[in-house]
Amino acid sequence: MAPVVLRLLKFTTKVALAGGAVYVAYDYGLLGSGIQGEEVLKKTTAAVPPAVHEWADYFGLQLPSTPKLDFSICESWNWGVQKSVSALSSAPTKACEYTAESWKYVKDLVK
Repeated sequence: MAPVVLRLLKFTTKVALAGGAVYVAYDYGLLGSGIQGEEVLKKTTAAVPPAVHEWADYFGLQLPSTPKLDFSICESWNWGVQKSVSALSSAPTKACEYTAESWKYVKDLVK
């Protein structure tokens, strides 16, 4: 009985954490357009370094400064999406080509 309850509790915890992460990502706008994601990144880069610095001072740690990002996340996001969609759209054609080549190769071996 205890192992079943423990497994159920473990599974419920994982589902709750995953659901919470998706909710927070949706609430902040990370699942929206590239422009919304870029705005969230700007807000995060403005808010996180002071908080990290405060905690580092609290624990007596000295951390290096954060690097500056000088590129548009929106353009990078769109490039990645375009490449992925391009690969997915050409997949059926490539599969047909590779199948035809394979059949030809097998036929040549059988002869």
